[in-house]
Amino acid sequence: MSFLDDIRATLTRRDNALSQLLLINVLVFVVLLLIRVTLYLVTAGRLDITLVLEWLAVPSGPWTLLTRPWTLLTYAFVHTDFFHILFNLLNLYWFGSLVREYLGDRKLVSLYILGALAGAALYLLAYNFVPVFAGRPAMLYGASAGVTAIILGAATLLPDYTFSIIFLGPVRIKYIAAVVVIISIAGIDGGNPGGEIAHLGGALLGFLFIKQLQRGRDLGRPVQAIGDWVGGLLSGPRLRVTHRGGAAAAPAASGARKGTLPKPEQEDLDAILDKISRSGYESLSKDEKQRLFKASQK
Repeated sequence: MSFLDDIRATLTRRDNALSQLLLINVLVFVVLLLIRVTLYLVTAGRLDITLVLEWLAVPSGPWTLLTRPWTLLTYAFVHTDFFHILFNLLNLYWFGSLVREYLGDRKLVSLYILGALAGAALYLLAYNFVPVFAGRPAMLYGASAGVTAIILGAATLLPDYTFSIIFLGPVRIKYIAAVVVIISIAGIDGGNPGGEIAHLGGALLGFLFIKQLQRGRDLGRPVQAIGDWVGGLLSGPRLRVTHRGGAAAAPAASGARKGTLPKPEQEDLDAILDKISRSGYESLSKDEKQRLFKASQK
């Protein structure tokens, strides 16, 4: 299998959201890197990557944003600095793995997208209504808001889960999340205030997403519905094959199969999530883990 085939397989395979998010970020970074080097060689430095970023990053001006509404989504996959993308993708992998394992692919993607939108919204509010920022032209790009939403989401869901950190040993992720928020607040008066504000928007969304999920409300349903609609457009019409004499048997068999794997009731799912929040994922029984996994596949 060629390199391009590997990429195509990763992007099209179902139940592979974390790898897809990581790969999209890497591919965009590589493309922008090639464009930047090409512009430098061809124009001798007279033109730079800013020309491209203006059409991918979120502008601080609302009137400019109206002409580029897609930037509210595209900015969350754009990086131009190696260490920027490195730290974002490491955090996405570590914390995204937790969210994916306990809540499934669809909620992972919902957290990332909604976190990015919340980060962009808070950034736009700050740069248009907070006097110290108002009128200052800026561009917002990077996965940090979406990644921060996933970090806070994981910490809200599994506050006592531990990561082993070099020189520190086991650290509960609720403390890691707290440090991320504190660093973002401390950086507002630094060199990247727009990015730090976007981090806080993503953090707030991540916290609210899990709290609402524990109360039985999935804030990610609109994202999932739009994703299903886009996926249907890209996959094209589906062909249905039937066989004579078997039309009545097929639905019955399908119903029987579904009956063997019932989806848990919402109250049951809430109780499982509450148990995770109190005692951690490892406190679940095998049956509870199976029911949680089935619910995550909705």
